[in-house]
Amino acid sequence: MLKGNLLTNRLKRWARGIKQDLWVVYLAVRDPRTPWYVKLITAIIVAYALSPIDLIPDFVPVLGYLDDLIIVPLGLLLIMRLLPIDVLADCRAKAAEGQRAPPSYVAAFAIVVLWLLAGAILGLWVYPKIWN
Repeated sequence: MLKGNLLTNRLKRWARGIKQDLWVVYLAVRDPRTPWYVKLITAIIVAYALSPIDLIPDFVPVLGYLDDLIIVPLGLLLIMRLLPIDVLADCRAKAAEGQRAPPSYVAAFAIVVLWLLAGAILGLWVYPKIWN
């Protein structure tokens, strides 16, 4: 029973650390001192995390979520390593202060537009095949 509690506590600390690191990365991407390639890698990792398309489909038992549990934290680690030290330190200080960003309605709108566009493209591709 003691080992189960230790594992649970370690997982909780790890999850809190990732949550804190996500805020640090969010703040760093908005910082003008962050290099463009770090912003690009961040966009790719975020797009992968939010995308319904995975390397291993989620319906595959256990393995379906394993790619998300590996790729996203490794991408986060890569981003943190590529950030300039001064930017990382400033953003960690801001994140530790509890500075939180307001919800991004522009990002939500962009995601909805992308889904509608993907649905329209799929519909245009499938529609002629149904009637021919």
